[in-house]
Amino acid sequence: MLSRLFAPKVTVSAHCDLPCGVYDPAQARIEAESVKAIQEKMAGNDDPHFRARAAHIKEQRAELAKHHVSVLWSDYFKPPHFEKYPELHQLVNDTLKALSAAKASTDPATGQKALDYIAQIDKIFWETKKA
Repeated sequence: MLSRLFAPKVTVSAHCDLPCGVYDPAQARIEAESVKAIQEKMAGNDDPHFRARAAHIKEQRAELAKHHVSVLWSDYFKPPHFEKYPELHQLVNDTLKALSAAKASTDPATGQKALDYIAQIDKIFWETKKA
C-alpha cells in the first residue's frame, strides 16, 4: 500500500539515461531520408494495403526525425551557439514544421524540404564542433 502511495506518478524519457554527449544530425537525416524514400515508393504503388503500411511507417520516421532535431536543439545547442548563429531557433522551428508537413504528405518534395533544412542544421552543428 505504501509503495503504491509513493510510487512515481509520471514516467519520463530522455535522449539517454545519462548526459552522454553523443549528438549527430545524421540521426535526423537518416529518418528524413526514409520519409522521402517512402513517399517516392507510395507514388509508384496503388495497392491500398501497401499505402496504409507505408503511411504508418512514414509517420513514425517523421516523428523520429523531429525527436532527433528537438534533442539537438534542447540538449546540444547552447547559448553561445545561438549567439553565433541567431538563425538557429528559426531554422529548427522551420525544420520541425517541414517534418510535420512531410509526415502528413505523400509528396516527396515535402520530404526533400525537410532534408534541406536538416542539411543546414548539420552544417551549423559541425561548425560548432570545430570551435
